[in-house]
Amino acid sequence: MSPRTVGVDVGGTTVKGVLIDRAGCVESEVRRPTPSPDPDGEGVVATVAQVVADLTRDGGEPVGVVVPGIVDESRGIAVQSVNLGWSDLPIAAMLEHRLRRPVAFGHDVRAGGLAEAMWGAAADAGGIIAFVPIGTGIAAALLVDGRPIVGEGWAGEIGQMPIRTGPYAGDPLEAVASAAGIARRAGAPDAKTVAARVDSGDPRACRAWDETIDVLTEALTALTAVLAPKTIVIGGGLSLAGATLLAPLAARLDGQLGGLRRPALRAAALGDRAAAMGAAALAWSDR
Repeated sequence: MSPRTVGVDVGGTTVKGVLIDRAGCVESEVRRPTPSPDPDGEGVVATVAQVVADLTRDGGEPVGVVVPGIVDESRGIAVQSVNLGWSDLPIAAMLEHRLRRPVAFGHDVRAGGLAEAMWGAAADAGGIIAFVPIGTGIAAALLVDGRPIVGEGWAGEIGQMPIRTGPYAGDPLEAVASAAGIARRAGAPDAKTVAARVDSGDPRACRAWDETIDVLTEALTALTAVLAPKTIVIGGGLSLAGATLLAPLAARLDGQLGGLRRPALRAAALGDRAAAMGAAALAWSDR
């Protein structure tokens, strides 16, 4: 079994590749722009092949590739990847044909959760772990004893949950609590700027942040009541806010959960490499 694997994360704007060892140490990294538009996936397949070639040393390293959207790992199909313009695309078979080797195929958020559970913020957690990246959208990866819940690709789509209370009742969670949603309501260029304005006491930013904490609390309360995760790892760009996000979120969860166990809230540790690292881990688990 190879001591190293290659993992590739196909994002909406960037294709990220890493070569890692079994301890999760990234030995080399390559980034290339994601071809767009690319409705037939051929441009992405060519880009992934180039990234793999740039990273491999002897051509024998196992390869894992993950993509966004609704992904059916068992059939190797990108059921719906809106950011890439794909629908029912047999991307795994296309990659294997181009690379002339087996490819472990998966979903970017589930792969990121796997990496955080193996080498990141939840490496010592065990039990049920939820990985919730908050960026352009919101999703969740749910892992039970280290194994992601897949649901034929539909598990973890919490960003589509309708908000039940407050001024945004009926809107999907990610319309309000995503990085873009927060920035829009605060009149800021991005969520990082909003967090900085919150720390300085800006009223509009504080109001948008407070609304975000409220709707995230609602979603994480439901998730905790149903699945009882021991740990929730918050990832994506919003996690960079650290205690500005996690402290009030933990306090409000305490107020909502009553007698239920509150999960530990942690900021993700692996940054935007997590999905590529998880893809590499999939390549080992497939063998």
